[in-house]
Parts: sequence; C-alpha cells; structure tokens
Amino acid sequence: MNWDEAIQELDERRKKALAGGGKARVEKQHQSGKMTARERIEMLLDKDTFVEVDGFVESRIDDFDLDKRRVPGDGVVTGYGEIDGRLVFVSSEDFTVIGGTLGEYHSFKICRIQDMAMKMRAPLICINDSGGARIEEGISSLSGYSGMFLRHTQASGVIPQIAVILGPCSGGACYAPAICDFIFMVKDISKMFITGPNVVKTVINEEVSVEELGGAQVHAQKSGVSHFTYDSEGECLMGVRKLLSYLPGNYTEKPPVIDTKERQNRPRGMGRVFPRFNKVESAAKAKAAKIRDIVPDNSRHAYDVKEVIDCIVDEGSFFEVQKEFAMNGVIGWGRMEGKVVGFVANQPNVMGGSLDYHVSDKIARFIRFCDCFNIPLITLIDVPAFLPGTAQEHSGIIRHGAKILYAYSEATVPKISLIMRKAYGGAYIAMNSKEMGADIVYAWPIAEIAVMGADGAVNIAFKKKIKAAPDPAAMREQCKAEYEDRFLNPYVAAARGYVNEVIKPEETRDALLKALHGLKNKQAKLPEKKHGNIPL
Repeated sequence: MNWDEAIQELDERRKKALAGGGKARVEKQHQSGKMTARERIEMLLDKDTFVEVDGFVESRIDDFDLDKRRVPGDGVVTGYGEIDGRLVFVSSEDFTVIGGTLGEYHSFKICRIQDMAMKMRAPLICINDSGGARIEEGISSLSGYSGMFLRHTQASGVIPQIAVILGPCSGGACYAPAICDFIFMVKDISKMFITGPNVVKTVINEEVSVEELGGAQVHAQKSGVSHFTYDSEGECLMGVRKLLSYLPGNYTEKPPVIDTKERQNRPRGMGRVFPRFNKVESAAKAKAAKIRDIVPDNSRHAYDVKEVIDCIVDEGSFFEVQKEFAMNGVIGWGRMEGKVVGFVANQPNVMGGSLDYHVSDKIARFIRFCDCFNIPLITLIDVPAFLPGTAQEHSGIIRHGAKILYAYSEATVPKISLIMRKAYGGAYIAMNSKEMGADIVYAWPIAEIAVMGADGAVNIAFKKKIKAAPDPAAMREQCKAEYEDRFLNPYVAAARGYVNEVIKPEETRDALLKALHGLKNKQAKLPEKKHGNIPL
C-alpha cells in the first residue's frame, strides 16, 4: 500500500468513526431532543482541546449479525481535554451505535480512560446514554461493568468523578454513576432504573411509566440518587463546568481561587481577612448587615437559611447540591474572598430544620466529599431535634443519623460552626458541636443551646412544682421564664468553652473569614488503621 492509498484509508476510517451510527440514527437522536456523543463532548470541553483515545477500537463479536452494525469506537467516545484550562478525562456513550450498549471493548475503552484519569490525577466525567449490557456479548459485557465499578471505587476520594445521565441508564449500568461523586440529569431525557418498567408491570402488576420509575424528577426529589437537574442537555453540561470550578483536580490540591475586587481593594499589610480595613465596602459586607432582618428572634418563626448563606458568601457564589431532596437541610459551596467553602445548614422553612433519615444521608455524604478534597466546612445551626416518630424509627433514623456524627468526627478539614438560634439535644451534638471536633464555634446572642426547648423542659423538670402550685398556669410561665433565663442563651455554653465567641449577626462574615484564615494551615491525622466502618 502506497502513501496515497494509506492516507485515503485513514480518512475513510476517520469519517466512518465520526459518523457514529449513520445519518438516520443521528437524526433520530436529534429528533428525541438529544445531542450525539461527540456533540456533547464538544459543548462540555474548551474549544479544540479534545484528544480522542482508542477511536478505532471495534467489537470483535460476530454473533447475531452484530458485525453488520460494527463501526469504529464500539459505541463510546473516550479521551481527554480541558475545562477552563484544566485537564479532565471524559467518556461519552453513543446511542446511535448499537444503542450505546456496553460490550467487551466498549467497557475496555472506558476502563482505559479511568486508568489514565487516575494516573494523571485529573477529574473523570462519564456521560451515560446506553441501552445497557450488550446481550450478544453475554458474560463479556457483564465483566466489563465489573472493571468499571472497581476503578470507580479505587478512584473515590482521589479524583472527582462526575456522571452525566443523558438518556437511558438501566440495570447494572446504574451502579457506575452511583459510585461517582455527583450525578447530573435532564428532565424528560435522563432515565435511571435497576429494573425496566415492563418487568415492573409483569412482576408486581403495577402500571408505571419510565418517567415515574426512574426519571430525573423522581431521583431529584424522592430517591436522592441525583444531585443536579436541568431542563436541557446544554444547561446540564454547563452545570458540569460550573461544578468543576469549585473543585480541585485531585485530593492533593486545593480548590481553585477566584480573585475578587474585595481582595484587590485592600491596603497592603492589613491582611486578607480583615474587611474593616477595606477602603470600599464590599457587596457581601453590606448584605451581612441584613441578616437580622432575615432571621426572626422568635425561634418559632421560620425563615430561609439560603438567604443567610447569600449574606455570608461572595456575591452570587452559592452553588447548592441536591436542592430538591431532603430540603430540611441545605448543602453546597460558596466562595469567601474567592476561596471555596462547603456549607451545611438546617433549613427552618422545612420541617423546622429537624434532622430526618434522608437529610442525614445528604449531609453526611457532602461532609465526606468536602473532607476528601480539602474544602473547609461551615455549619449553620438552627435545629430543634432529630425528627421523632414511628416512621422515622422504622426507617432507621438511628443508623442514618449516626452517619452525620461519623462524617463530622472523621473530617480533618477546618470545621467552623455558627449556632444561629435553636441547638437542642442530640441534633445539636450531631451538627458539628465543639466536642465533636469543631475547630471554632460561634453563636449569635439569641442562640438557644440546651437539651430541649423551654416548653418541653418545664413539663419534665418542674412537673411537681407546677402541679402543687395554687395557679399551675402562672407557675408554669414562671418556671419557663426561669429556664429560658438560665439555660436558653449562648453564655452558659461560652462559659464552659463549648462556644468560642458570641457575635452579632452583622459580624458573621468577618468572624468566619478570620476563622478560615486562622485554620488555613490546619494539620490533623486520624489514628492509623485500614479504614473506618461508617454505619451505612
């Protein structure tokens, strides 16, 4: 073969690979509101940075006339590129080629890119759009999933792993995304389910649609499987880019820092964490003064804790995770002077901010992720209790709640707590209390730190006194006032060292910035062991 013939053959093979499953199948993909595998990569990565790996790999199974559908790539595009100038590795399943089904060499390509991501210590993004295991390849396809699961597990805590569901993801295929750190889904397009709807109808005689079984909204609101939901593929892929702007490339790095006007406007020599020396008052500091207007001093009145977070972080920087699931707790990242901080907060607007078994899982996993990737934690506390009731007990609130305790105790990143209003009983302990390992604990003057609220406490502690009084109702109010004066304030805890400082709401951002600055070089080591045994 001469040069002209060789180049012609190469061009033809490249053209065939780029065509995917052919014009008809690509058009069908577009008609269903979906992009192709290569279009997704092109939108996700910085322009002209994608480098394909193993583009000519093909299936080698000839059964069931599979060879007639064989094209280079075997139904998945893999390679690496950049997002905002930072290296990432990516796999994108191609539904136009044999339905994106996973066979021996399909999985081989994904495993190869997983190995490269680990060696390069760079984030991994897996875009799922597949009909599942390739039946024609039998055990080889199942074995392929095994290799992927093993690598996802080994990479956990080493590099960020992101799964993007942009089509069907069923059966065993679901567990690769489940092991990843975050799952992205798109309304009306993304589907995740262990058992297909036809099997559900047959086995339990229940009429159910694909959307009801495992659509984006189901996993965002009910199961908690997904973390981010978008209306379109384009918005979803931009969401992945946004997420990575908050994360380091691997566990040895710090998260990216964005330079801010607030830092630039400071006089030299005054330090980075003393906003009072700013010549120009920042938008964030101006918002901090509004906290008292947001949070009622009556602990029975609700408010939106996300408004408090917005007053603390740099303007518009809060990025919430799982915002539709277990909404009695809020988790996410914000920037403070351009630096990434993880936030965990009770949400008084929902269930009074109490802790149930769902929010316990949500909070614990977020804490552990931040600890894996060197992201400091700020905990905003306004919690009345672990949610009581038969349903919670039977759902394992004890086991699930223990995950929060475990996660905070295990985390070695800087941990700062702010007690805003209520901090009662075991829930107070769980939410990063001082003796649970919090480095610094602040409290507002209206904070109530006690075993329980005044109404419940007087019924127990002063029961006999109230019953024997000539006017039980008046005595009850007197006992309640005494209890509130004696116990429901932050100064008792401060006197014992459980609160480091009582601050005004408008001082919150400044105080947190000082704490972050003081803890920035924190070094802590856990006892030597193989690994702990979290109460899963």
